[in-house]
Amino acid sequence: MDDDLQYPGRWAIESPDRPAIVMTGSGQAMTFAELDAEANRISQLFRSLGIKPGDHVAFCLENRIEFLAVTWGAHYAGLYYTAISSRLTADEIAYIVNDCGARAFVTSPYKADAVVEIDAATPGVEARYVLGGAIDGYACFEEAVAAQPVEPLPDRTEGEDMLYSSGTTGRPKGVKRPMSDTALGASDSITMMAEALFGATTGSVYLSPAPLYHAAPLRFCLGAHRLGCTIVVMERFDAERALAAIQDHDVTWSQWVPTMFVRMLKLPEEVRGRYELSSLVSAVHAAAPCPVEVKRQMIEWWGPVLHEYYAGTEGNGLTYTNSQDWLEHPGTVGKALLGEVVILDDDGNEVPVGEEGGVYFRGNSSFEYHNDPEKTAGAKLDANTSTLGDVGRLDEDGYLYLTDRKAYMIISGGVNIYPQEAENVLTMHPAVFDVAVIGVPNDDFGEEVKAVVQPVAPDSAGPDLAAELIAFCRARLADVKCPRTVDFRDELPRHPTGKLYKRLLKDEYWAGRQSRI
Repeated sequence: MDDDLQYPGRWAIESPDRPAIVMTGSGQAMTFAELDAEANRISQLFRSLGIKPGDHVAFCLENRIEFLAVTWGAHYAGLYYTAISSRLTADEIAYIVNDCGARAFVTSPYKADAVVEIDAATPGVEARYVLGGAIDGYACFEEAVAAQPVEPLPDRTEGEDMLYSSGTTGRPKGVKRPMSDTALGASDSITMMAEALFGATTGSVYLSPAPLYHAAPLRFCLGAHRLGCTIVVMERFDAERALAAIQDHDVTWSQWVPTMFVRMLKLPEEVRGRYELSSLVSAVHAAAPCPVEVKRQMIEWWGPVLHEYYAGTEGNGLTYTNSQDWLEHPGTVGKALLGEVVILDDDGNEVPVGEEGGVYFRGNSSFEYHNDPEKTAGAKLDANTSTLGDVGRLDEDGYLYLTDRKAYMIISGGVNIYPQEAENVLTMHPAVFDVAVIGVPNDDFGEEVKAVVQPVAPDSAGPDLAAELIAFCRARLADVKCPRTVDFRDELPRHPTGKLYKRLLKDEYWAGRQSRI
């Protein structure tokens, strides 16, 4: 076998008994030999159905031992594959299955209540399978796979994911990238980044605490497998159990979102000090801006092992910073590694250094939003320049700082307010478990700033805590950026990856109004 090839089949030969996947909850494990054999059979199953390279399959699964085997099976077959969030409703699942053009669909009993409703609504699906149990109308995936030969398909090429946005501003859209038409096992950018920046090597142990259907966890897990790393998967994130997983599995690298850092920092000191974390070489984070004080505390706790990048499912660019550079440029999401970062005004002109504007990447803009040419065009200034919809600024050294999502900007009395600043402040208050800052109707100013807070102690919610939080914010930010009012909730609508569904909150406050500005 070519030593340059990077995929589980290589490690099935070189290190067949090395664990490829370990589940922290159930303790289930799968070796590289078992993973490669299963992926081969799954790829054979898809091909036996007449599903050819470039065709599409979809699966809706919770974090479970078979998830990555299904993914690699589709990848081995050279297919486009869509991993669907296991938190979606029947209508949302049906929409994605139809929109992506899936010819086969795989799910589990975890989603039985939802998927039994989508059969009639997804007529393009030619084969439906369930693994780990039974669902009416679905064939047993394990039996279908076991009946297939274990030999690899001939002339295999790299498959490609087509993942969907989480739909925070409407129907989700699939991000479709061109097929590479390269031989299976060709290295990719994530694998190279993991080796060069995160210290990942063959035999390293990677912890994935997030849902696998999300772009970053899924792609990083595949990149870890390409390198021959063991992947430790949490069925669901829990702050203390994550620390235990690092200790118990000698985890060397991992990926997180800032919300997870906040949860771990809010653990009692005696709990945080209970676990040995010295095996951790790198802790990568992305997906949302990390409050400066949160990251500073994490570096003080874990050491200079934090690495941050800014990128999107679109793959149009990437910035990166390590802990040392971040400490010299607090709040940055790094300098460009892929593409060139430019800050543009609404007319597409570059703004001076230090001024805010739309964040654009110049470079690879070959992505498209599936079945949505209008959204594709809206994300691209030209064939070589595109945006993820964020607002930010560059400093004189070329480091990027994100201000907020453009869609979340509050306009109050003609003043543009980015709620991320107030959220970053309020997150650090000891009484706050979770917080969202949004714009709500104000007859005089159009919008006013409101904080919606999930308190650590539900009994503390009330006027006194609201006043304390407003004062806490005003002591650190200009009054105009701070909430005028605070509402309390038992829980905020947050995706397991950490993304906050602000649209759901805003819809409540803007109900009955014809506009949201």
